[in-house]
Amino acid sequence: MAQTIEYAVEAKGLIKKFDAFYAVDEIDLKIEKGTVYGFLGPNGAGKTTTVRMLSTLLKIDEGTASIFGHDVTGESKKIRPRIAMTGQYASIDEDLTGMENLVMVSRLVGFSRKDARKRASELLKAFGLSDAAGKQSKDYSGGMRRRLDIAASIVVTPDLLFLDEPTTGLDPRSRNQVWDVIRTLTKAGTTVLLTTQYLDEADQLADRIAVINKGKIIAEGTSTELKASVGTGMLHVTLKNEYDYDRSRVILEDSIGSVLQESTKKSQLLVKVTDPAVAAKALNELTAAEIELITFSLSQPSLDEVFLALTDEE
Repeated sequence: MAQTIEYAVEAKGLIKKFDAFYAVDEIDLKIEKGTVYGFLGPNGAGKTTTVRMLSTLLKIDEGTASIFGHDVTGESKKIRPRIAMTGQYASIDEDLTGMENLVMVSRLVGFSRKDARKRASELLKAFGLSDAAGKQSKDYSGGMRRRLDIAASIVVTPDLLFLDEPTTGLDPRSRNQVWDVIRTLTKAGTTVLLTTQYLDEADQLADRIAVINKGKIIAEGTSTELKASVGTGMLHVTLKNEYDYDRSRVILEDSIGSVLQESTKKSQLLVKVTDPAVAAKALNELTAAEIELITFSLSQPSLDEVFLALTDEE
């Protein structure tokens, strides 16, 4: 018996207009429970507008959306207790300490004073902020503030967390710290909708990725599926003997039908490949010509190359 897939988010034909401008233009989404879904696109593509509609903060003009089976338009009171959202900029009070910020949020959602301090301590420990609990958050690094911000959003652990470009403006170390937090949340069962303009972030974190441009989803799938959809890999060949370069070049260009890319080393050959089968053919012909190889490998395109190829088509 086939296992039924449970969706945290389902949307069909979502449209949001501002005057005559379509910020979101007939978007469809299905996000499985317990996964990280990457929403990838440049500034102004429609990512934040979509998140604001799904999180019940912005009216849907056309189309339908549901969160855990509840209609976004008509059942917002059932949805809001189950979701949380963190935007691009930290919403914590910088004059309060890390502990004070989390205690305040805990009290606002109904915790007793004792339970609020207990929950704040748990979160500070979980997010690696215990040593900075007594510091004013304005003295935190960017990564620490972002972690505190996410901690504040999960005082009551949400079933669905919207993270709207959570690592914008952070240095690489701070970004990695936030990534670790996201991985911890999903291991605990929280579904995450992550909007980002960083391709490596989507590649690292997302189980599935939707590429959005000019209000439309132009591609959707796993990172591997998106890379395969572009259909262009790179064949890397390293020769044992440099004197075989000219013969190898002729064989590769004839077999693959592409011109080799220029290389500074006569022992290395690089050529784009649209079909893995032709790479196998090239290997057979190099072997038949008794050309000795050190390496022969076919790599997928990067997500950056996929994104550029997809958006160039638009």
